[in-house]
Amino acid sequence: MALLDIEAELSDQECAARDAAHKFAEEVMRPAGAALDRMPDPDDVIARDSVLWRVFDRFRELGFDALDAGESDLSPAQLARLRFLVNEELGWGDAGLAIGLGVAGFHRFFARLSGRPELVERFCDPAGRDIGCWAVTEPDHGSDTLAFDQPHFHDPAIRANCIARKEGAEWVIRGQKSAWVSNGTIATVAALFCTVDPSQGFEGGGVALVPLDLPGVSRGRPLDKLGQRALNQGEIFFDEVRIPESYMVVGKEAYGFVVEQVLAMANAAMGTIFVGVARAAFEHALAYAHERVQGGMPIFRHQSVKARLFKAFAQVEAARALARRVALYNATHPPRVQYSIASKVFCTQSAFEVASGALQIYGGNGLSREYPIEKLLRDARASMIEDGCNDLLSLVGAEKLW
Repeated sequence: MALLDIEAELSDQECAARDAAHKFAEEVMRPAGAALDRMPDPDDVIARDSVLWRVFDRFRELGFDALDAGESDLSPAQLARLRFLVNEELGWGDAGLAIGLGVAGFHRFFARLSGRPELVERFCDPAGRDIGCWAVTEPDHGSDTLAFDQPHFHDPAIRANCIARKEGAEWVIRGQKSAWVSNGTIATVAALFCTVDPSQGFEGGGVALVPLDLPGVSRGRPLDKLGQRALNQGEIFFDEVRIPESYMVVGKEAYGFVVEQVLAMANAAMGTIFVGVARAAFEHALAYAHERVQGGMPIFRHQSVKARLFKAFAQVEAARALARRVALYNATHPPRVQYSIASKVFCTQSAFEVASGALQIYGGNGLSREYPIEKLLRDARASMIEDGCNDLLSLVGAEKLW
């Protein structure tokens, strides 16, 4: 590794987990991500014979999904350290795949949160093959669905696109989630954020676990997009879809609080993933600077290149320190969303700036798809919009500063 991991006192278990994740990222994720990125049709990314499925299978075989299984002999702090070490390596391997693998277990979090044995048994079986998704954004509503402390969140004049109504012992769901649902067209179960009381605006929401093989569920085509092309995203439609009453795991009384806590969890994870992306861009640029000769010497010997590389080095280490500190705090204290937002915003912005600087070091070659840096730049650019766009997230975080 071009960058040392200066995390204090890593245990043998932590080093082993980090090294296993790095090997998986290098040998499985990077080649798969590059191949999937080059597919012109996003339908091919999720085709039955796609390498995507081998990535998911290998991830499970290596036991990385167990880090979010909810049952462990490790302390919360020990689990958090393992998670941030592994997530950084997954981001180093391929950001889109890292996000897809992370979101795949999202439904299990809510099944355990419910405390209902039937849901835990149905959705948290260690041998289960379900793929989850976080269905929150809508055609007419993006980051505003997450802005729990902004005035519009409580405005009943703002109408949601996806609504659930109670009928006897069932909830009936109608409407649409947008094309930006990660794992949207491959998921088998959704953690669905929907409106249950329109008179309260978005605040009158609920979270339901919805098996996506139910009558009335349909999907759109996978989204064709600039970056993170290995990450399947697509819209989900609900036409009078019925679920048991118990599958609504969060009601309107707790919805705003749950949105805040989930945003804290998700943004912190994004921070660690995109530290990995920034690190990958820096390492590629450093290696290239030692190989590329201009003016009769490797370009690393030129002061301007050295200065650019050292700036990137400092950005990566600053992002890494913030992301890890936030992840550890969230696991051992009630999460503070402003710190998670700071991690997500700073780390994704750093990843984009480091990737852009790295492309500049490559010069014209950086614009060519023959080299990996243009993909990293595209992947990093997408990160400043997903999981809440950085501009709006900054407003949400700012509300907590007084």
